Amino acid sequence: MSIDLDTSAVSVLERERQTADPLEAIARRLLIELGENPDREGLRDTPRRYARWWREFTEYDPGSLDTVFSSVAGNQTVMVSGMRVWSLCEHHLLPFNCDIQVAYRARNSLLGLSKFARIAHKHAHKLQVQERLVADIAAEISEITGSPDVAVIGRGEHLCMTMRGIKTGARMTSAVFQGVFRENSFERTELLSLMNDS
Repeated sequence: MSIDLDTSAVSVLERERQTADPLEAIARRLLIELGENPDREGLRDTPRRYARWWREFTEYDPGSLDTVFSSVAGNQTVMVSGMRVWSLCEHHLLPFNCDIQVAYRARNSLLGLSKFARIAHKHAHKLQVQERLVADIAAEISEITGSPDVAVIGRGEHLCMTMRGIKTGARMTSAVFQGVFRENSFERTELLSLMNDS
């Protein structure tokens, strides 16, 4: 009878090992390499939490992105600001936050307001660099709205600079100007003035 129980217990443990997220083993190994004991009180559940966080981050579902409405006024500039996203620097796997401002010249359709944040988060939830993040957001907004006139500005603080290396906080700004915002200096200046006011 005890042999059956032992066999049963072993098979349960084996099933748990087979279904455990491989990231848990990586987290355990990382803790050991850092000189920690992954079985101690405060760290016992850390590998599971670590794995769950990585999956939540990389498997982020932004939901519907392409809700558009008929434009009520042609050639109107629409601007959305105050969106903060978090991403991970692909060079150091450390977080950075980025405040995003978006503007586009509406033609025949208007993008639903919540879609700007959904698009920004979609592109932030991967290993990223700020310059590509801003460019990816601009490209998707242009594609969905059908407007070539899009501007995106990102201002970010990168923990790979704040926590390591020079260990100094700083804000990095990157911008993409497309269509009329790139070609027409008056339009770009007016837009930058609006963005600075917000």
